[in-house]
Amino acid sequence: MGVNDKAPDFSVVTDSGRRISRSDFGGRLLVLNFWATWCPPCLEEIPSLEELHKRLSAAGVVVLGISVDNDAEAYRRFLEQARVSFLTARDPEARIASRYGTFKFPETYLIDRHGRVREKIIGTADWTEPELFERVRRLSGET
Repeated sequence: MGVNDKAPDFSVVTDSGRRISRSDFGGRLLVLNFWATWCPPCLEEIPSLEELHKRLSAAGVVVLGISVDNDAEAYRRFLEQARVSFLTARDPEARIASRYGTFKFPETYLIDRHGRVREKIIGTADWTEPELFERVRRLSGET
């Protein structure tokens, strides 16, 4: 999956029990993050994703974290301890990640309101870092 490619659609049940798909986020910027509790760099990144969610959700930015954890209890425990409030779902077979070509975690895709991949970030990112934060903010305002 590369920049400017049409992002593959997917369907997943969120932790709140709602079935969602990539196409549900048309008109908004989707920050799609693949992660796992057994991945230390992923756990390091989650607080800054939470901060991004808090600061930009009103501007139409949707953060969705899809975990590839097999251990449902470890996953739930981490989300509770970290007080994650952005959308989360678990895909233990990594079907969605594989559709995106993800094999190293964390990996994040910025998908614009037209469903195109605008940026792919492999590895840990600090989403509160001013330059990255501004790129996300700017993408959220593009038509």
